[in-house]
Amino acid sequence: MERSRSDVWVGLFVLVGAAAMLFLALQSANLLSLSFQPTYRVVAKFDNIGGLKRQAAVKSAGVVVGRVDTIAFDDKSYQAQVTLALETRYVFPKDSSLKILTSGLLGEQYIGIQAGADEKNLAAGDTITSTQSAVVLENLIGQFLYNRAADASTPAAKK
Repeated sequence: MERSRSDVWVGLFVLVGAAAMLFLALQSANLLSLSFQPTYRVVAKFDNIGGLKRQAAVKSAGVVVGRVDTIAFDDKSYQAQVTLALETRYVFPKDSSLKILTSGLLGEQYIGIQAGADEKNLAAGDTITSTQSAVVLENLIGQFLYNRAADASTPAAKK
């Protein structure tokens, strides 16, 4: 009887440990957000979203104010359509702008909101038109190499 009771306690301890490890893994991979704040959804269109993923943070002044809800391709405008779930306690003017930014040099991407000056605030279903696409590292390297090759092929100016 004593052995089976200790087996139950060990099994329970292992289950709690496994649940804690699963929770930490989902949190660190940004696949689980435990915000119980009510949200409103706004839409933004970007030419290039780079490596932006669902559940990526939406930040303003370094504070997480929402999450990326959905990402889809708009086949009429040939742009990425990103739906943001912003917490209702944070309101932004209608002329606010969005940028896709990167945490560190090779970190995860998130959306940064720069508040505008309009007197009217964003509401559920609004579309943000002022957006700046992600900076893609491969494009920057390609541009740099192209410019270096162009500089090397042009003859030096004679004096």
